[in-house]
Amino acid sequence: MAASRGVRRWRQLTVWLHVVTSVGWMAQALTICVLLTTSLTADDRAVAVSNTASAELLDMRLLAPMANASAFTGFMLAAATPWGFFRHWWVLTKFAITLVQLYLGIFVLSDALHESAAAAVAGTTGPTRAMVVGSACMAGAIAFQAWLSVTKPWSTTRWTANRGRGGAPRTAPVWVFVATVCGGLLDFAVAWLLGHPAPLLSLTILGTWLVLRWRAERRESRPEPVAA
Repeated sequence: MAASRGVRRWRQLTVWLHVVTSVGWMAQALTICVLLTTSLTADDRAVAVSNTASAELLDMRLLAPMANASAFTGFMLAAATPWGFFRHWWVLTKFAITLVQLYLGIFVLSDALHESAAAAVAGTTGPTRAMVVGSACMAGAIAFQAWLSVTKPWSTTRWTANRGRGGAPRTAPVWVFVATVCGGLLDFAVAWLLGHPAPLLSLTILGTWLVLRWRAERRESRPEPVAA
């Protein structure tokens, strides 16, 4: 009983951390959208430079660490609970959207912000309308994911029916949720100190648990020996 209470408590803390970082991610995306919009429409070059530089700073110091922590806790909640990644369409949709957001945010928007900040200082150019639209779409996608989490629409996927006799995956032991909360917070602190995200601990925790769960599922799926 004490073990189940511990799992429930730390699972709730994981959900709390996921919600807080997701809201923070969306808030920073909206803030960057406003800063870039103001930079585009500003007549004063100093205002445009300042707003673009502020957008870049927010992206590296807050948005990126929030995004990584949100994605990490979301992935762990799927991997460490009976929800899984591919059993329900709403979870699979959130998973796919998060991967796209991380790719676009890390490899497209962040690079574009860095180049625009440098260009704004040089007086050559600044942020583009595509960057404004991209940051707004990022915030909208997070809001849509929140709706999915609340309503849990649609049916289960065909992977649920084809899972076999193993049924839904079990909830992970308490140490998995403890590691998720502590690892997410530590990686956020490291990102704050370094000035850029470095989610090495989060990736290690996620990878370790996925391997352990895969091995456990393989053992459970083996046919029972027939008595002589």
